[in-house]
Amino acid sequence: MDVSTYISPKAKKGAKSKIEGRGLFAVKPIKKGEIVAIKGGHIIDWKILKKHEKLVGASYLQIADDFILAPLTKSEVEKVMVFLNHSCSPNIGVRGEITFVAMHDIKAGEELTIDYAMIDDDNYRMKCSCGARNCRKVVTGKDWKRKDLQRKYGKYFSTFLLEKERF
Repeated sequence: MDVSTYISPKAKKGAKSKIEGRGLFAVKPIKKGEIVAIKGGHIIDWKILKKHEKLVGASYLQIADDFILAPLTKSEVEKVMVFLNHSCSPNIGVRGEITFVAMHDIKAGEELTIDYAMIDDDNYRMKCSCGARNCRKVVTGKDWKRKDLQRKYGKYFSTFLLEKERF
């Protein structure tokens, strides 16, 4: 079975990003609430992810405490990659677990970004290079616990994070 990620025809993936590597960009205006991408891949657990870690890189998405959506072959990596870079001032949020939507109207040419706090519950620290005025400088896999970010993003967190007791 072939896996892939849906990208709206109003967006184009893979162009060079000022934030990091390649990104996802609006090629036409996108209205608030519009679906920008739906993540594809295989449903695997952390143990399987560890076995494929070098191959998978940043192309996976956590969808529950114990489950990940990821490619399993080199040929699948590009097909499932969304290229949503992190920003401390994102324009994309999550609806459910795998659907990415515009949090506000977006103009053609804008890079589409997400705050990793909306999707991650993992143990990592990453230097942030988003360049936003409100940049946190360091992003962690536990930022979803921050009350200021919970207030800021409201319903735009992945459902598995919204359902946690501490939220």
